[in-house]
Amino acid sequence: MPRGYGRSFGFFPFGRVYGIIDLLLLLGILYFLIKLFIAAAPYAIGLIVLLILREVLHPRGF
Repeated sequence: MPRGYGRSFGFFPFGRVYGIIDLLLLLGILYFLIKLFIAAAPYAIGLIVLLILREVLHPRGF
C-alpha cells in the first residue's frame, strides 16, 4: 500500500485544498454543459421539425 493511501481528511469529502479545487472544477464543467445544452436546444428542435416536415412532404414509397 503506498504511503498516505487511505488517509482521511476529516470533514472534507474530497480532501482539503485539492478537494475544493476539484469541486469547483466539477461545478464549472456542469455549468458549462448546461449552458451549452440551452444554447444548442433550439437548433436541435429546429432540425427535428425540418426532418419531420421532410418526411410528411416526401413520404418514402415502395
